[in-house]
Amino acid sequence: MFNSIKDQILSMKKRDPAARSFLEIILCYPGLHALALHRLAHALWNCKLYLIARFISHISRFLTAIEIHPAAKIGKRFFIDHGVGVVIGETAELGDDVFIYHQVTLGSTTSKKVKRHPTIGDGVIIGAGAKLLGPIRVGHKAKIGSNSVVVSDVPPGATMIGVPAKEVKKL
Repeated sequence: MFNSIKDQILSMKKRDPAARSFLEIILCYPGLHALALHRLAHALWNCKLYLIARFISHISRFLTAIEIHPAAKIGKRFFIDHGVGVVIGETAELGDDVFIYHQVTLGSTTSKKVKRHPTIGDGVIIGAGAKLLGPIRVGHKAKIGSNSVVVSDVPPGATMIGVPAKEVKKL
């Protein structure tokens, strides 16, 4: 467990040019705090301690302004930069090395008890204010532009922009 925390902090230091020290990341990065509390809430959720898990998630949201449902599955080295307003829904699944900015929503388009949130591949970057809605799949190393609204699957390596988001073709 200690190695995964160290790996997380090293990843944040590497990806954020504004990070000056490891201590700064530990003390001042709400994305790290939200992720640590999510890992605890997720473990409790998996032990069927749903109320305690939801309560920890609620406290995390209060402290960080980042809302991650305790059932959401999040891979290694996940980085939320400037986290305010991030929402990650219950059935969302995120791969390794995913990087998202503030006000990103991984939301649903239904209230039925089905897979209803996005599945995000490894190495995906999601720009500020982007909304990814429904049980869509975002392929590995895709990029989602700021304020884009994504409602359909995204191929690996694609860059998506607009409302609704469309792939930017490479020249």
